[in-house]
Amino acid sequence: MADADAARRLYDESIVIDGLNVSNWNSPAVFASLKNGGVTAINATIATWENYQETLAEIQAWLGCYEERADTVMPVHSTEDILAAKESGRTGVILGFQNATPIENDLGHLAVFHALGVRIIQLSFHERSLVADGCYEAANGGLSNFGRDAVREMNRLGILVDLSHVGERSTMEAIEHSEKPVAVTHANCKGYFDRPRNKTDEAVRLLAERGGVVGATAICSFLKTQFTSTLDDFIDAIDDMVQRIGPDHVGFGIDFTQDQPKSFWRYIGSQQGSSYPAIFQDPNVQWDEMKLYPDDLESPDDLPNLAAALQRRGYSDDEIRGILGGNWLRLFEEVWK
Repeated sequence: MADADAARRLYDESIVIDGLNVSNWNSPAVFASLKNGGVTAINATIATWENYQETLAEIQAWLGCYEERADTVMPVHSTEDILAAKESGRTGVILGFQNATPIENDLGHLAVFHALGVRIIQLSFHERSLVADGCYEAANGGLSNFGRDAVREMNRLGILVDLSHVGERSTMEAIEHSEKPVAVTHANCKGYFDRPRNKTDEAVRLLAERGGVVGATAICSFLKTQFTSTLDDFIDAIDDMVQRIGPDHVGFGIDFTQDQPKSFWRYIGSQQGSSYPAIFQDPNVQWDEMKLYPDDLESPDDLPNLAAALQRRGYSDDEIRGILGGNWLRLFEEVWK
């Protein structure tokens, strides 16, 4: 019991950052779970296939949410805001994209989004964007000329480059081309479990060498044990990543989709967001009816379980603090400043 109490104290004292949460932001239960789980900050997805105007509308909705739920959430524009969220017992919201579609063909839009609080942008979502090829794009064509300019502008502004759904060639080119460290906010390694969206050993090692962070993801379909997974199976994925790149470059990005309706799954499973199903989507799979997360890690309420599970695996307190959020905080400080 003493060990469990110590693990809980360690969790409560730590900065806890989830590298990806794409839940239903209209659901009160989502915010209650973040509060119950003591989550310091999240990378909150506000765009997947959305264009510029649609994404501005999403940001406007968040501005209203910050006022309506001021006792629960606050905007994050800097690492100081994350520390303030921890101090006040709220969850800091880092606005992020899972695709580059909102910038359309105008790099000037990046400055607008940065001014409005966007701090993380994934270069593509499964398929091809104007910036880069995704992990299911047949050509595996890498960064476009426009994409190279977009990465350079994101570096200049202080927007973190996310490569989670990005294709193999695009991933390597973005790591090499970026002047600042980059991230994989929510994926595991192909060497651990071979899925198109999981990353190669070469990619995660180069990313770590250049100061980046990988957020191990808990979605059951990216774990070896699939839909029978438990919390310990997710810790296996974290262990695997730590063995490949070291504990200082590993965080977590659970990819929670709490309270998302069937329409959400159809939207993200459509080719370019408009034609269902996309090549990467099996129409026979009903994601809203499936077990998506490991036992004992089914919502943000369960995140405190991570500290005890990592402790049982022999991680030191400092390593646990890093994996829970300290490594993300260090990366954000370097990229956003």
